[in-house]
Amino acid sequence: MKELSGLTKLPQSGIRRMFDLAKDKQGVVSFCLGEPDFATPDYIVEAGKNSLLAGNTHYTDNAGLLETRKVIAAYLQEFDGITYDPVSEICMCTGAMEGLYLTMVTLFNQGDEVIVADPCYPNYLGQIAMTGAVPVPVPVYEEDGFVFRRKELEKAVTPKTKAILLNSPTNPTGGVTKGEDLQAVADIAVKYDLYVILDAVYKQLIYDDDSYENIASLEGMRERTLYIDSFSKSHAMTGWRIGYICGPKEVISQMPKLQENVVSCISAFIQDAAAEALRDKKRSDECVKAMRDEYRRRRDVFVDGLNSIDKISVVKPKGAFYLFVNIKETGLTSEEFCIRLLEEQNVLTSPGSAFGTMGEGYIRISYATSMDTIKEGLKRIRAFVAAL
Repeated sequence: MKELSGLTKLPQSGIRRMFDLAKDKQGVVSFCLGEPDFATPDYIVEAGKNSLLAGNTHYTDNAGLLETRKVIAAYLQEFDGITYDPVSEICMCTGAMEGLYLTMVTLFNQGDEVIVADPCYPNYLGQIAMTGAVPVPVPVYEEDGFVFRRKELEKAVTPKTKAILLNSPTNPTGGVTKGEDLQAVADIAVKYDLYVILDAVYKQLIYDDDSYENIASLEGMRERTLYIDSFSKSHAMTGWRIGYICGPKEVISQMPKLQENVVSCISAFIQDAAAEALRDKKRSDECVKAMRDEYRRRRDVFVDGLNSIDKISVVKPKGAFYLFVNIKETGLTSEEFCIRLLEEQNVLTSPGSAFGTMGEGYIRISYATSMDTIKEGLKRIRAFVAAL
């Protein structure tokens, strides 16, 4: 048989390796999955069910239902303070993952360079590689809140640089880019005529300071920002696979014909449910606030508990639902720590090295789980570190 595509040689992620090690174990306490443990709110489920019963089971426009895009445009006008034309500047997608991929295949040519944070969500690297572009990791540091330093970001720009990929709040660190740090990214993008791909799926999960800043609102940035969001984290709709991309007409208008060659279109009843998620603002706000408040409570308990354990520490994250825990004083590598923690205490976590070279010396913990699980996990982590 002839050789398979070179893309099949992409390495398995460190997160998936940990899953494989744990899959046959019993009694595992898992902090690995970045998924809300809440069910989709009833009013959204009801909207989807009613749409199915109404017979909305056929193909839709490649760009998505116009009514759903209109609802999203109204929501973004209120939440982000940015106006998008629902006809020509919004495209529906099957979750943010497809939104990212569709954006990349629209923007990138072979050999284009894309600046990403190190550490970052590892799927960014795989998707960039699948387009033939080249990821350029730029270190971000714990002492800075895991956001780009202006000098290091600008130093990474070359004549081949096409875009900066910005995730805020971020997976895996929970860092939030705003104020001067956000302006620095914008300044560099404008100076070197770069696109910015903004992955904003955790924007509803910002704690302590409820303000949120969209880089597209800064001078010179709307026309070069591709803004990607989904309903997965904000409305606990991970399995529905529904998201959207917003940006300048010149870019977004090219996406429907590419979408036709990938997933064709997004299911009508899922788009109807997503529209209702935002249209019923009162219930949407109540559900999002209830989840955010619970995540904040879990974060605080977990952070306090981990910081009371010798040899490990964690900076309280500003957003998302992850802790990036510093384990350097244990003398173990990230992978060694995670494997031994699983083998000796049945606790599943993700090695920081799975998120980039700057993640070495850290582990990622998801607190999208129950308080009882968090308390049990803390007890087991404490016992593990004490025995080192």
